[in-house]
Amino acid sequence: MTELDYRGHACPYPVIETRKQILAGPADKLNVLVDDEICRDNVTRLAEKMGYQATSEPIADGYRMQLTPSATPQSQVLPAQQSTPAGETVIYCGSDRMGSGDEDFGRVLLKNFLMTQLEVDPLPAAILFVNSGVHLVTEGSEVLDTLTALKAGGVDIASCGLCLDFYNKKDQLKVGRATNMLDIVDIQHQAGRIISP
Repeated sequence: MTELDYRGHACPYPVIETRKQILAGPADKLNVLVDDEICRDNVTRLAEKMGYQATSEPIADGYRMQLTPSATPQSQVLPAQQSTPAGETVIYCGSDRMGSGDEDFGRVLLKNFLMTQLEVDPLPAAILFVNSGVHLVTEGSEVLDTLTALKAGGVDIASCGLCLDFYNKKDQLKVGRATNMLDIVDIQHQAGRIISP
């Protein structure tokens, strides 16, 4: 049995790494160690979605989870991959943070959201950056490595040229291409689904 110790790591890291392990060895039993109830619940949901039975027990510094594959083949328990809508997925980043509330925390959430895109299959067809979202593709951004990896995977990283001009950042564009509103609208109209974090 493989033991994975993710104590000291906040979500989504334990979920992403557990998913990688399940995909690498779908018949393997796993022991997963996590710090708190949120990580425990998130890993449980992932495991059950991927056809595993999950049990947990409290330990001194968190939870020990045992993940056991069920008799159902994994290919039959991944409805999200089988029910993809017609057309490609486009992500629309109209801000440099996710949700409303604390601005710094919103930036952390959006950083995690973009990093997690590297774990989905298929990757989104495009990520569009508009308004303050262009701060994510320019010099000083904390997600340049993530966006560069997404671009290398075939994701179209496209930023509003007018927005880059507005924020005086056109010469600081570090990943992807500058585009125009007609192109942005056209990409959205052709998309099977648009996600706006």
